Amino acid sequence: MQQYKYNIQCDTLTPEQEFYQESYVFLEGAIIEVLSRLEIIRKYKLTKGLNDPIEHCKARIKSAESMKEKLKRKELSVTVSNALTQIFDAAGIRIICTFLDDIYWIVDMLKNQEDFEVIEEKDYIRNPKPNGYRSYHLILKVPLHLEDHIQNVYCELQIRTIAMDCWASLEHQMKYKKDITCPDMITAELKRCADEMASTDLNFQTILDMIKVNAMKL
Repeated sequence: MQQYKYNIQCDTLTPEQEFYQESYVFLEGAIIEVLSRLEIIRKYKLTKGLNDPIEHCKARIKSAESMKEKLKRKELSVTVSNALTQIFDAAGIRIICTFLDDIYWIVDMLKNQEDFEVIEEKDYIRNPKPNGYRSYHLILKVPLHLEDHIQNVYCELQIRTIAMDCWASLEHQMKYKKDITCPDMITAELKRCADEMASTDLNFQTILDMIKVNAMKL
């Protein structure tokens, strides 16, 4: 995922703009809407003297090539309509947190936004995948208020700690490298590291909670 940058001026169309056509603007809008909502909440917490729950965010619009492959894999016609209504991750945001509790705070905050509708959620932190993958996934339906109507756009969010993000990045490289000679050994080592990182994340949260309790006694 590359850092998302909004740029309304383009001399030539990218493959994504050519594929999504005018709907590309809707995907950008959904990302901007969610990121703006997160930024306001972050700043509000800081004014209260509380810690920022977000380390950083990354966002992307799914590449035309990846979207076409996914549509074919699901035996759907390769159309913009199917890309936006049958596939939910054309617009995606990754939110990186420092501590475990920050993840669940962000999830609750997003679910409390009255105009965001949660379409799907999967807690891969409490219920990790067999390979060790951990993250919290949300699919939101985000309303964009246009001149004459409201356009609803799906946006996928992956919320995870720094350790989880490092692991996922490494696992992603493993998945798409075709010349690896010892995949089983690397897969087993990744699973071991995932479990150790999960334990470390839990320890960090426990230490933070202890610090907060002691600070309240002073």
